[in-house]
Amino acid sequence: MNIAITKMSSKGQIVIPAEMRADIEEGDKIMIIQNKDQWVMKKATKLDSNFEKDLEFAKQTEEAWKSYKKGEFKSMKSEEFLSELEKW
Repeated sequence: MNIAITKMSSKGQIVIPAEMRADIEEGDKIMIIQNKDQWVMKKATKLDSNFEKDLEFAKQTEEAWKSYKKGEFKSMKSEEFLSELEKW
């Protein structure tokens, strides 16, 4: 296991130490997962092609759940709800 300390720039950029980026090329996508105080980075270029769609769906679901918890939701008839779903 490799461990290194780095810092974030004023532009929000984080440098991955050279010894840890030997397998990463310019343009490669990196997935970052945050769970409270834990951050996990994973090279995302070799993931399933549907993975980006799954991530977007997960983000939308998380935002909807937060909105629901804040009471920012509305009630609607099933026909209206299905009509809204068709727009997705």
